[in-house]
Amino acid sequence: MGFGGFNGFGGGNFQQIMRQAQKMQEDMARAREELDNTEFKSSVGGGMVEVVMLGNKTLKSIKIKPEVVDPDDVEMLEDLVVSAVNDVIGQIGRAEQEKLPQMPGM
Repeated sequence: MGFGGFNGFGGGNFQQIMRQAQKMQEDMARAREELDNTEFKSSVGGGMVEVVMLGNKTLKSIKIKPEVVDPDDVEMLEDLVVSAVNDVIGQIGRAEQEKLPQMPGM
Protein backbone atom coordinates (compact mmCIF):
# COMPACT_ATOMS: atom_id res chain seq x y z
CA MET A 1 0.00 0.00 0.00
CA GLY A 2 1.36 3.43 -0.89
CA PHE A 3 2.01 6.12 1.71
CA GLY A 4 -0.85 8.28 0.42
CA GLY A 5 -3.48 5.74 1.51
CA PHE A 6 -1.98 4.89 4.91
CA ASN A 7 -4.69 5.09 7.60
CA GLY A 8 -6.71 7.60 5.59
CA PHE A 9 -4.01 10.29 5.70
CA GLY A 10 -3.95 10.87 1.98
CA GLY A 11 -2.51 14.07 0.54
CA GLY A 12 -5.88 15.88 0.59
CA ASN A 13 -6.63 14.93 4.18
CA PHE A 14 -3.19 16.01 5.35
CA GLN A 15 -3.58 19.39 3.67
CA GLN A 16 -6.99 19.80 5.30
CA ILE A 17 -5.52 18.99 8.73
CA MET A 18 -2.72 21.50 8.15
CA ARG A 19 -5.24 24.20 7.12
CA GLN A 20 -7.29 23.50 10.25
CA ALA A 21 -4.17 23.71 12.43
CA GLN A 22 -3.16 27.00 10.79
CA LYS A 23 -6.68 28.42 11.29
CA MET A 24 -6.62 27.36 14.94
CA GLN A 25 -3.24 29.05 15.38
CA GLU A 26 -4.55 32.25 13.75
CA ASP A 27 -7.70 32.16 15.92
CA MET A 28 -5.57 31.74 19.05
CA ALA A 29 -3.31 34.64 18.06
CA ARG A 30 -6.35 36.85 17.41
CA ALA A 31 -7.96 35.86 20.73
CA ARG A 32 -4.66 36.43 22.59
CA GLU A 33 -4.26 39.90 21.04
CA GLU A 34 -7.85 40.81 21.92
CA LEU A 35 -7.40 39.57 25.47
CA ASP A 36 -4.04 41.35 25.84
CA ASN A 37 -5.71 44.67 24.97
CA THR A 38 -8.76 44.18 27.21
CA GLU A 39 -8.88 46.21 30.43
CA PHE A 40 -9.69 44.38 33.66
CA LYS A 41 -10.68 46.31 36.76
CA SER A 42 -10.84 45.43 40.43
CA SER A 43 -12.20 47.64 43.17
CA VAL A 44 -11.77 46.69 46.84
CA GLY A 45 -12.44 48.25 50.22
CA GLY A 46 -15.75 49.67 49.11
CA GLY A 47 -14.09 51.43 46.19
CA MET A 48 -11.18 52.75 48.21
CA VAL A 49 -8.59 51.07 45.95
CA GLU A 50 -9.08 50.43 42.24
CA VAL A 51 -6.64 48.61 39.97
CA VAL A 52 -6.81 48.50 36.17
CA MET A 53 -4.67 45.97 34.32
CA LEU A 54 -4.50 44.89 30.69
CA GLY A 55 -4.97 41.25 29.77
CA ASN A 56 -1.23 40.95 29.15
CA LYS A 57 -0.81 41.73 32.88
CA THR A 58 0.50 45.25 32.31
CA LEU A 59 -0.59 47.40 35.23
CA LYS A 60 -2.37 50.41 33.78
CA SER A 61 -3.44 52.32 36.89
CA ILE A 62 -3.97 52.25 40.62
CA LYS A 63 -6.38 54.72 42.20
CA ILE A 64 -6.44 55.21 45.95
CA LYS A 65 -9.06 57.35 47.68
CA PRO A 66 -7.42 59.87 50.02
CA GLU A 67 -9.54 58.81 52.98
CA VAL A 68 -7.95 55.33 53.00
CA VAL A 69 -4.46 56.83 53.40
CA ASP A 70 -3.75 56.62 57.12
CA PRO A 71 -0.10 57.06 58.11
CA ASP A 72 -0.82 55.08 61.28
CA ASP A 73 -2.20 52.10 59.31
CA VAL A 74 -0.13 51.74 56.13
CA GLU A 75 -0.52 47.97 56.38
CA MET A 76 -4.26 48.18 55.64
CA LEU A 77 -3.59 50.17 52.46
CA GLU A 78 -0.91 47.68 51.40
CA ASP A 79 -3.36 44.81 51.97
CA LEU A 80 -6.02 46.54 49.87
CA VAL A 81 -3.58 47.07 46.98
CA VAL A 82 -2.43 43.44 47.13
CA SER A 83 -6.04 42.26 47.23
CA ALA A 84 -7.03 44.37 44.21
CA VAL A 85 -4.00 43.28 42.16
CA ASN A 86 -4.55 39.59 42.97
CA ASP A 87 -8.24 39.90 42.11
CA VAL A 88 -7.58 41.47 38.72
CA ILE A 89 -4.92 38.83 37.92
CA GLY A 90 -7.51 36.16 38.79
CA GLN A 91 -10.00 37.82 36.42
CA ILE A 92 -7.43 37.69 33.62
CA GLY A 93 -6.69 34.02 34.32
CA ARG A 94 -10.38 33.12 34.15
CA ALA A 95 -10.78 35.09 30.90
CA GLU A 96 -7.78 33.25 29.41
CA GLN A 97 -9.31 29.87 30.26
CA GLU A 98 -12.63 30.94 28.80
CA LYS A 99 -11.45 32.64 25.60
CA LEU A 100 -8.29 30.79 24.58
CA PRO A 101 -8.74 27.31 23.17
CA GLN A 102 -6.76 24.71 25.06
CA MET A 103 -4.19 22.85 23.05
CA PRO A 104 -3.87 19.11 23.66
CA GLY A 105 -1.24 18.43 26.29
CA MET A 106 -1.43 21.92 27.80
